[in-house]
Amino acid sequence: MNKIATWTVLALATSLAGCAGSATSNTSLESVHQPVVRNAIYQFDVAATSGELPPSEQGRLQGWLDTMGARYGDRISVDDPSVYGATSAHATIRSMVERRGLLLSPEVPVTTGAVPPGHVRVVITRASAHVPGCPDWETKYSVNFKNATSSNYGCATNSNLASMVADPNDLIKGTGETRNDPSTATRAIKTYREKPLTGAGDLRSQATSNSDGGGK
Repeated sequence: MNKIATWTVLALATSLAGCAGSATSNTSLESVHQPVVRNAIYQFDVAATSGELPPSEQGRLQGWLDTMGARYGDRISVDDPSVYGATSAHATIRSMVERRGLLLSPEVPVTTGAVPPGHVRVVITRASAHVPGCPDWETKYSVNFKNATSSNYGCATNSNLASMVADPNDLIKGTGETRNDPSTATRAIKTYREKPLTGAGDLRSQATSNSDGGGK
């Protein structure tokens, strides 16, 4: 039985901060324009014959991953409704994902429809971030009676941050296991201080030869 690929996009938007009040009445130094993170969920069903992933299904899955452009920041998981679990199929999918420099996520999001019997569902959760309402020049040509921050304040900084972050979910919650771990916070500084300088070693002498063979 050939299973046609099922694609589902669930728009799940999360704002990092509430915009209390309008931009024209913001008298603080906190921008009202904050990144909004949106998670899209894509699903693909493959047949796991006797708990294994046959070469034909591996080819289909490989083609889907190529089409989706699976990359860093994507969370890839496997939804397996079988009683005992398709262990061999899981191992095959894991190896395919790891060849892309990614890891399988243990968290499986809610998808559309039930997984057909004898199949497993591969799910990609992809996050994107943008700052709505930017640029905002509402107060540029108006009288500022409240001494408010410019309505465009924060648009450039937060828009650049939203476009450059590798995993937009990090804007909501960092990837560190403990958010107050001082060793994690100082790791970059420790590496910079302890790494030997490139010119610390002695210079090595190397014999050179004349290209024309003159020997002078």
